Order: sequence, then C-alpha cells, then structure tokens
Amino acid sequence: MNYKHALTSPIFQVVSKSADELGVDCYVVGGFVRDFVLERGREKDIDIVAIGSGIELAKRVAKNLPNSPKVQVFKTYGTAMIRHEGVELEFVGARKESYNEDSRNPIVEDGTLEEDQNRRDFTINAMAISLNSATYGQLLDPFDGLQDLTDKCIKTPLDPAITYSDDPLRMLRAIRFATQLDFEIEAASFNAIKEQSHRIEIITKERINVEIQKILESKKPSIGFILLEESGLLQRIIPELTDLKGVDIQEGQKHKDNFYHTLEVVDNICNHTDNMWLRWAALLHDIGKAPTKRFSKKVGWTFHGHELKGSKMVYHLFKRLKMPLNDKMKYVQKLVFMSSRPIVLAQENITDSAVRRLVFDAGEFVEDLMTLCEADITTKNPYKFKKYHNNFKLVREKIIEVEERDQVRDFQPPISGEKIMETFDLKPSKEIGIIKEFIKEAILEGIIPNEPEKAFELMLKKGTDLGLTRADEK
Repeated sequence: MNYKHALTSPIFQVVSKSADELGVDCYVVGGFVRDFVLERGREKDIDIVAIGSGIELAKRVAKNLPNSPKVQVFKTYGTAMIRHEGVELEFVGARKESYNEDSRNPIVEDGTLEEDQNRRDFTINAMAISLNSATYGQLLDPFDGLQDLTDKCIKTPLDPAITYSDDPLRMLRAIRFATQLDFEIEAASFNAIKEQSHRIEIITKERINVEIQKILESKKPSIGFILLEESGLLQRIIPELTDLKGVDIQEGQKHKDNFYHTLEVVDNICNHTDNMWLRWAALLHDIGKAPTKRFSKKVGWTFHGHELKGSKMVYHLFKRLKMPLNDKMKYVQKLVFMSSRPIVLAQENITDSAVRRLVFDAGEFVEDLMTLCEADITTKNPYKFKKYHNNFKLVREKIIEVEERDQVRDFQPPISGEKIMETFDLKPSKEIGIIKEFIKEAILEGIIPNEPEKAFELMLKKGTDLGLTRADEK
C-alpha cells in the first residue's frame, strides 16, 4: 500500500534526498502515520527512523534545508532534532531494546526496522512509511495497525505483559490514547495492565504527570479516569479520587457516589473551558469529602468543611506528584475552597453583601468559580437541572450589577495605611489594621459605598472609638 499522499510536505523530499545521498534507509514512523490515517491533521512533530545513524541523517537534512537550521544532538539517547518552519523533526537510528526489572531505561543496541517496530508501544504507533526514493510512500505495517485503527483498538505489538513490564509508562499511554481517540483497549492488554499496575511505582512522577495532563486535556477525561480506576493505577497515583468511590447506606439513607459525580463535573467543565488548571479544580473539588464524611441520625450524611479540607489536600497532592507549587496550585486551592459558595447563594435570596463578599474573595477568578459551580450540576432531574442553572444565571447577573456599582473585584482600600498614620499622627501599629479592616467590612456589607469621602468619615469615627486624636487637633 502506498501513502505518497501523506508526504506532501516539502520537508519529506529533503529527508528523502538526504537519505539517498548517505545510502541509508529511512522511514517516518509513529504518531505522524497514525494521525494521518485518522485525519487528525498533525504535522507539528515528526519521527524519522534511519537504518543507521539518525544523527548523521539529521546533519545532512539540516545541510540540505534552506538556512541550514541548527541540529540538536542528544548523544545519550542517540537522537537528534531539527526545528524547521514550526515543525520538529526527531531523528533516531533503528534500535532494539532490553530492560532491567527495576528501571524503564532500556539497554539500547542498533537494530533493524523490524526490531524497531517490535519495540514500539502499540500497533497503531508501529506503522512506518518509507522515505527513500525507490520505495517512497510504501507503508510497512507488520502488526495490522491499520486494521486496529479501523477497529478503534489499542493493543501491543508483542506480548502485553512483557511490553508493560518493560516500560510501565506504556500502561498510562494506553489509557491516554484510549481517552484521546475514544478507542478501546484490547481485553488481553487491559488485563496485563491490571496485573502490572504495581510497576507504575518505578516511573517518575514527572512522566506520570505528562500523561495525566493529556488525559485531562482530552474531550472526555472520564474515559481515562474510569480506566485508571478499573486498572488499579489510579489508587497508586491519586488515591484521593478512589477514596471517593462507593455509596454507604445507613438507616436507609445513602449519599451519591462522589467519584463518578466528580468525573461528570470534569466532563461538564471540559465543554466550556480549555483552562487546564480549572479542569484540575473540577477533578479535585470534592476530594475533601472522603475524610469529612459523617452520618447523623438527624440529617443523614454530611461532609462539613470538605471544601477547607480539600483545599489543604491539594497542596499535599501537588507536592507528592511533583506538580508546580506556585500560583497554579494556589488557584486550584482557592477554587476548591470556594467551590460551594455560589451554590449556597443560588439557594437563598441573594443579598448584595453576600455577592460583594463572593466577588471580593474570588477576585479575578470569580468567572472560573461560577463555571466550576455550573459544571457541578449533575442532577438527572430535568426540573432541578433547569432550576439550578436559572439560579446561577441570577447569581451571575447580580455579580455584574454589584461589580459595576461597587468595584470590589480588584478591591483597593479607599483609605491607605499612610493616610491613617498621617491623619492620627501614628507610627505603624495595630490600630491601622483595625481601621482598614473596619472600612473594608463596611464596604462589603454595604454600610458605605466604595468611595474615599465616605471611607474617610468612617475612618475618623473608628479612630475616635479607638481613642485616637486627629493630628490637626493636637
């Protein structure tokens, strides 16, 4: 079967010419071939395998390209990379691999194309298209990857037990591809993942994070997280989520399964945002429910304080997974902590002061918080579904109204500490903080508008209550 029509980019002609000049066979492999067949339109990164030195081929390609782009050589891995017109080409020599049990880093030797295809993770990634002029466009598909693409099936070229044991990261990649492509993992392959799930312990947290992020980036992440849970991998990676699974019944009262509810929330939010950290907030918004779950004969199941508990758990989860302990984490913490606030407002008569406090506390993230809360509506009752969304619509309208009038989203005190010190001839002291907090609370409660003149009058009153004397009256 010939796939010349896949090789329309001029870069392939340059690679073909360079390979012929060096007298080496070379092929485009992996994701490019897979995505071309699936019509996913990906040409941003292209893997080239040479039967010989991939580094030498990369250098010749760079020489034959306009402006001779720089070749990045990674001697440790025997690879080289060229960036050209927004495309990354990675070159590697065909190789065969063997593994030690306690490491996913293989012992690498030069190999044939067949041996290189054997070491590939999945049949759909083991296809190769020839780039040499004599066989240009010829497809080599020894494991029927084309058929597996048609069947929407993820399977390994060789024995899956060996494939996953050798490189346990492939277990996550199998689930990630199944999620991204909406494919099914072959039964024998999935059983091997279950049996080898403990092997994920030898994979670095950084590599695990890459795959989890890609699952979260997909259109329907619940596919991946259900597979992670069923395989036993999720318990080893994010046990905070598997702890939410299950329904307890006591005295005839039960609660919803918070694991599957969480996945519904994540899928919902993915329909409205590509913000990765907002998706993380959706995934973690209920993790505090497992440790705070209690049963009361009067009210049934409760999860008091789960938002605060959950926000604290976010830090420990991020730290354990070696995720960034920076503003992104604080953003997720904040949304988890505030995840019930708009819900409470939507169930009550909405007061201006409550909305002001919500906007003040959420700040620039109030829109994201509302998006999270709307995604949290997973009821299957059409009446309740419509009612809850209408309530949130009212909250949104109230936020706009209050924000336009009171400007509390990026709240800046209308009276500065310096002004208080100057007025009462004070040095830094606790009285300054007391006055500033008093003014802030008065604005949020709607006692005074967010205006300097009214705030100044209140400052004078509070200063008098504290026994302070104006400097111009001393």
